[in-house]
Amino acid sequence: MEKLQYNVLEKVNTPADLKKLNSDELKCLCDEIRAYIIDVLANNPGHLASSLGTVELTVALHYVFNTPDDKLIWDVGHQAYSHKIITGRKDRFHTIRTYKGLSGFPKMDESEYDSFGTGHSSTSISSALGMAIASAIEGNNTRQHIAVIGDGSMTGGMAFEGLNHAGVSKANLLVILNDNGIAIDKSVGALSHYLTTITTSSAYNRLKNKIWDFYGEGNKGRKQKNFFRKMGVTIKSALVKQSNLFEALNFRYFGPIDGHDVENLIKILGKLSKIQGPKLLHIVTRKGKGLKEAEKNPIVYHAPGLFDANTGKQVVADNDNKPLKYQDVFGYTIVELADKNKKILGITPAMPTGCSLNIMMEKMPNRAFDVGIAEQHAVTFAAGLAAQGMVPFCNIYSSFMQRAYDQVIHDVALQNLNVVFCLDRGGLVGEDGATHHGVFDYAYFRPIPNLTIASPLDEHELRNMMYTAQLDGKGSFVIRYPRGGGVHVDWKKPFEEIEIGKGRCLKTGHNIAILSIGHIGNAAMQAATIAENLGINVGVYDMRFVKPLDESLIQEVSKIYSHIITIENGVLKGGFGSAVVEYIADNKLPVEVYRMGIPDSFITHGSLRELHKDCRIDTEAIVDKICEIDKLIQKR
Repeated sequence: MEKLQYNVLEKVNTPADLKKLNSDELKCLCDEIRAYIIDVLANNPGHLASSLGTVELTVALHYVFNTPDDKLIWDVGHQAYSHKIITGRKDRFHTIRTYKGLSGFPKMDESEYDSFGTGHSSTSISSALGMAIASAIEGNNTRQHIAVIGDGSMTGGMAFEGLNHAGVSKANLLVILNDNGIAIDKSVGALSHYLTTITTSSAYNRLKNKIWDFYGEGNKGRKQKNFFRKMGVTIKSALVKQSNLFEALNFRYFGPIDGHDVENLIKILGKLSKIQGPKLLHIVTRKGKGLKEAEKNPIVYHAPGLFDANTGKQVVADNDNKPLKYQDVFGYTIVELADKNKKILGITPAMPTGCSLNIMMEKMPNRAFDVGIAEQHAVTFAAGLAAQGMVPFCNIYSSFMQRAYDQVIHDVALQNLNVVFCLDRGGLVGEDGATHHGVFDYAYFRPIPNLTIASPLDEHELRNMMYTAQLDGKGSFVIRYPRGGGVHVDWKKPFEEIEIGKGRCLKTGHNIAILSIGHIGNAAMQAATIAENLGINVGVYDMRFVKPLDESLIQEVSKIYSHIITIENGVLKGGFGSAVVEYIADNKLPVEVYRMGIPDSFITHGSLRELHKDCRIDTEAIVDKICEIDKLIQKR
């Protein structure tokens, strides 16, 4: 697209500046914000399509409401880039998602305009309701509380829990349903069909507009208001042939309206700001608005990586002779296994492209399920399938699995059902930051009985773990692997069963041994090679399983080596290293242990290289630890 001069945007640094603009300037501002987002993200990858779709809404919200005193909460938050630009962060926007730069999501300690930190879905209604009730308790009945939630996020059960409570609360709450028919992947389920029914009913929309005009253009007497209240549900029900879901939950429902008409948005939001109680405004937007390539393919352009700002074309990296991503190895392998085992099914909560289950969905559409943003349902749905003899592979990002912890315990592990959890994005994930780092999984799964917890060193082990997990009698199984590329170009090898709870020696040495879990063992091997060139011969062991732990291997290592280093891409508190230390302490083994992993803090966003260095789990840090221990040994 042709670059615009940022003439209006240059004058806007805070929402107060918006209120000085006339109608034409507001429209121009929207164009310039959209162009600015495209220009920045072309060279600094981020969440593109979502933020392009909410520019007019963002401008209208900050124009009408008195932020930050009025509380604006963005569900998930990857659609809030324009919000950041007009709330004092324009000059730092080029740093978004970079190390020590702006977060890619709303963050309370970043700006007073970020009323609530987000990153995971379906939390906005509950948090905004909490703020609304707190304001009422404090006697502030004029403060506005606005939750912006997408149609994809509305599929999450927590959103309905919030709606259910808000409907009887009489809280001063406005929920804006941003309906673009797509989350990260295409929206699925009955709610998506329901919203489509509303937005495509031309008779409904025509009559709704007439009612709105009747109500909003000066006819504000009690008789008209009562008529609108009493007749609204009946008319809507007749026209869409089903009761209005939101009004059934005691919300005043308005819309659907064009979410790209900034003038009309300002007009309607202004009127809604004068109506007390819970209300929902349904707007229709286009994800990727303003960039043709993003509009045509919003799934790819949700986070497209590098692209040409003028044409929108992606800059495609040369991946020839490079290892596949772990997620793609999973995607091809589950299809290969499912060809042989007809009981294998695939499940994901709204991430088929992100976890590569879309490969199975294309080849075996009746055996792969996208259940929407509903991790709890995904887990218990998998449990129900397993109870009937199926072998469900439930693929959930590690940080999202936190949302279904009770279901893993109560519905799967307690009944020892053969559900295979494939945890994508295990460990630090990079630019998405603290809300998305999958660093707690070893620690939160390790105390649960009946779980086998495995993590592959490379793609060959991932395939073999998946093969092993689907064999009869393996019970509840967790396989955890990282974001990004693997190790081998020749990733596809014949399947081999792995003995549960058994590690392996990668390299023998003297005095110092490294026990690693997962992909980070490759860094341990690199460090051992560097140390050997320094004259220090270090043993390296790929433990493969956090649970059951290979106790016989630890016994063997403790007889050969006086010092052990454990290394994991997960939290130190309660993780793999803790499991090793517990066993050594319980059995009084004569060995000193040094643990390396993620410290007891929430880790910021940045490149994986920067974050691994910061957390001291990169190859250089391992070499430093080896040298430090060797010096202690030499002194003795």
